[in-house]
Amino acid sequence: MAGYGDFAYYYDLLTGNVDYESRCDYIGSLLAENGIGKGILLDLACGTGTVSLLMSKKGYDVIGVDASEEMLSQAQEKKMESGADIIFLCQKMEELDLFGTVNAAVSTLDSLNHVTDEEKLREIFRRVSLFMEDKGIFIFDVNTPYKHREILGDNTFVYDMEEVYCVWQNSTDESLLTQVSLDIFERDTEGDEDDVYYRYSEEFCERGYDLSRIKDYLEENKFEVLAVYEEMTKKPVGDKTERAVFVAKKHGTQ
Repeated sequence: MAGYGDFAYYYDLLTGNVDYESRCDYIGSLLAENGIGKGILLDLACGTGTVSLLMSKKGYDVIGVDASEEMLSQAQEKKMESGADIIFLCQKMEELDLFGTVNAAVSTLDSLNHVTDEEKLREIFRRVSLFMEDKGIFIFDVNTPYKHREILGDNTFVYDMEEVYCVWQNSTDESLLTQVSLDIFERDTEGDEDDVYYRYSEEFCERGYDLSRIKDYLEENKFEVLAVYEEMTKKPVGDKTERAVFVAKKHGTQ
């Protein structure tokens, strides 16, 4: 994934419809069910740090990792404002290098779909396994092939908000590689004229992975897949599930 440049500034605004608190309650319940009620938690591809902050409030010692300096700058501001004790590291997921081991890892909002190279995805799982304690839990979500084919596809989405106007254009090929082009228009509220906008552009890609292939990659890296749910539920994944949640347990040592 690209560094997310200017988009980092608008990320929280454009994901304002995401109920992060409910999402973190859901993640917390899955962790607790598997014996992880405290300890060190890795927030992989933490972005602007909202999940990191909420999981910290639940009592976890959080390490947030992201490759984007711009995203982490937003995360650091939130950390300073909240007084939370969180470590943020600027690292690519496939180059994860921690000071010690963690009890759990989470990755939310289809961050792993941004990894379009399967070998890099396998390396990410290897790295997470390397730094995870035995019986540690790894929870992450991914956009499904169905979502890439039928929802993202070659469609265009428009977000019209008071502060910004965003045009989100997708192009998906047969391999389920989706190219995303963003044009963000911000109203100049400090100028003399209300109809002046500043334009910012961002491009990145996502790939839809077969869920069975993801399971294979986890298993080859000493993870047992405990469940694959439709997001925010404990229902099994269906034909029209748009986002799937994996719950995996580390077993054995490297």
